[in-house]
Amino acid sequence: MTSVTNVPVPARVVLNQADIDRALTRIAHEILEANKGSQDLVLLGIPRRGYPLAVRLAGKIAEADSTVDAAAIVGQLDVTMFRDDLSHQPTRPPYPTQLPASGIDNKVVVLIDDVLYSGRTIRAALDALVDLGRPRIVRLAVLIDRGHRELPIRADHVGKNLPTASSEKVRVRLAETDSLDGESVNEVVIEAGA
Repeated sequence: MTSVTNVPVPARVVLNQADIDRALTRIAHEILEANKGSQDLVLLGIPRRGYPLAVRLAGKIAEADSTVDAAAIVGQLDVTMFRDDLSHQPTRPPYPTQLPASGIDNKVVVLIDDVLYSGRTIRAALDALVDLGRPRIVRLAVLIDRGHRELPIRADHVGKNLPTASSEKVRVRLAETDSLDGESVNEVVIEAGA
């Protein structure tokens, strides 16, 4: 008789630091192409990992277009109080919403998030934007699109489409927000679900 033990399956790295950098470079160029330049562009990162991705994207856009001041086009949009699943999620502290000095009225706003899954975070972000102003266009850029949408939301710019099982977890780890064994890390991993 053989016994089966529950041995944890190690996380599988699907993007390393170089892969993330390449994906962000491509997304930055796609954003510039879709906008036909950098005019009226605002990048709003959704905390927690969307904001550092927005800062990185702003830097890459500034590298491609020398007229861009990266710090002037990036902001942070907290969606915590606009979520429809607060009672189902662990409590998390709200982050401050910080808009660029130019605001978002009549701007091309690109929402930035790490993983697009159900679409509920982006729905909350759209609700939050309504309270802050009226952008001319709203687009969405994500590092990972893993499918399994519950709402009719689609990203305009995707670093990597990553088909996953619903039970799996996709973890984005960024040096700005995460460390592994005391070391900063930049990677995307898939962990087997329970």
